[in-house]
Amino acid sequence: MKKILLMGNPNVGKSVIFSRLTGVFVVASNYPGTTVEFVKGSMVFRGEKAELLDVPGTYTLRPTTKAEEVACEMLEEGDLVIDVVDATNLERNLNLTLELIECGVPMVVVLNMWDETKHRGITIDVERLEEYLGVPVVCTCGVTGEGIKKLVSRLEEAKPTVAKKRTSEGKWAEIGRIVRETQSLVHHHHTFAEILGDASVRPIFGLLMAGVIIYLAFKVVRFIGEWLVGLTESLFDSLWAPLMMKLSSLLGSGGFLHNILIGELLEGQIDFGQSFGLLTTGLFVPFAMVLPYVFSFYLILGLLEDSGYLPRLAVLVDNVTHRVGLHGFSSISMILGLGCNIPGALATRVLETKRERFIAVTLMAICVPCMAQIAMIIGLVGARGGGYLAAVFGPLFIVWGALGVVLNRILKGESMELFMEIPPYRFLYWGALVRKLGMRIRQFITTAIPLVLLGVLIVNILYTLRVIEFVGRITAPIVTGLLGLPKDVVSALIIGFLRKDVAVGMLAPLGLTSGQLVVACVVLTMYFPCVGTFAILLRELGIKDMLKSAGIMIISAMLVGGLLNLIFR
Repeated sequence: MKKILLMGNPNVGKSVIFSRLTGVFVVASNYPGTTVEFVKGSMVFRGEKAELLDVPGTYTLRPTTKAEEVACEMLEEGDLVIDVVDATNLERNLNLTLELIECGVPMVVVLNMWDETKHRGITIDVERLEEYLGVPVVCTCGVTGEGIKKLVSRLEEAKPTVAKKRTSEGKWAEIGRIVRETQSLVHHHHTFAEILGDASVRPIFGLLMAGVIIYLAFKVVRFIGEWLVGLTESLFDSLWAPLMMKLSSLLGSGGFLHNILIGELLEGQIDFGQSFGLLTTGLFVPFAMVLPYVFSFYLILGLLEDSGYLPRLAVLVDNVTHRVGLHGFSSISMILGLGCNIPGALATRVLETKRERFIAVTLMAICVPCMAQIAMIIGLVGARGGGYLAAVFGPLFIVWGALGVVLNRILKGESMELFMEIPPYRFLYWGALVRKLGMRIRQFITTAIPLVLLGVLIVNILYTLRVIEFVGRITAPIVTGLLGLPKDVVSALIIGFLRKDVAVGMLAPLGLTSGQLVVACVVLTMYFPCVGTFAILLRELGIKDMLKSAGIMIISAMLVGGLLNLIFR
């Protein structure tokens, strides 16, 4: 089977072109570093099925990051390259294009974001550019689909290029000549979006703008989430509860199978928050308590991604993150970690050094709860008052800064300066936003539901076999002594390794005081990542560094949990 590689600089729209060519929708965001692993799909080429690979974005074939190393390795396997170029940044993108031509690989150049050239007063003589490069050149707008049909038809014209070596100085001189002779610029007045884009990276206005945007984002997330929670809870109570009560009667209202499927009846009725059956709590938690907040968060995250705001936020926080051994680009992995720690951990691949990646993934695993867990904390702790919510998230933020400073001083090396392209603010394409939101929700459902059901099943079995009671006695000096929590919290700590949002939900029926609830939520966030994130960290860091990171997590969780216990006492 032929292998077609989709290559290009970060943030040129490769993932959107990929989805157009294959019908497989991947996350396509308006900031660099979205694709840190390659994605495979299939398309028809010369009448036969071919494999299309979305290669990690790279600026050069002389790699400086792990993602660029992957891109160079994959180039050796490809039969044809589709080189995606940002038509509004021709000079910067042509560096990779000429390097690919030097390799002699059959290729087609795609001038993507063609609609943006008109808005910015850029005119490109496509025919002359094609003559200079010696390969087919096609203009596209990946988000709207413009030019995709022509791209597919011109793949037939891709032939091996005449490989020739250029010195670095000679190559940039040639790029300058090509741009001068194929591109012309006309003066245009700055648009409101361009003025706002410049202002949003300035220290004073930018920070004020960031504060307002973050505040409004979480207000909207909470508003939409709470409305959807009320709707789904009413559907469960009116439609699902009667069915479960009939099934409960058929199972004799008790017994092992009843406890597994329905759970415990409270005053003869099903309590979706506390019965803890596979078909009651197991379905209620992800669909009625977590999914509404996940939906609203991913909707707002998609708006921030596609508008072009996230790179500006990275620039603003660069001075702060440098103090913890990172640069501002790490903020993107932290923001992704708020949705799910797994893509957050994968996004750290774009950081330049192993030291930066270790600090980033460790801080994220300890201090950045995923949106599903945040939703549970807001629902459970928020009922006790806003001060207790601050008592959960405040220490996490303090630990993030303090632990980052310590790691920055202990670990040898330095954090690299931030060199990142800032794309212009762009109009939102709602079709692409909806498709991306739908894909993320499908991913959440397909990964969360099995783990939630598995977690509920494990808890029921462990309770039946009295394993949790045994573990509770062994860990009593830590759980009850140091942290001031009842032994029953052990079950939540165990399940937290599978799914932390479920673990937080398990705290609800334990009758914890507000202080105990705060301690338990903080410890659950910090002590260890969920199994999915753990697998990613193990692969990214290796066994040795993973053990170091895990040790830091556990020690930090016990110290902070113990200190909070003393404060609330």
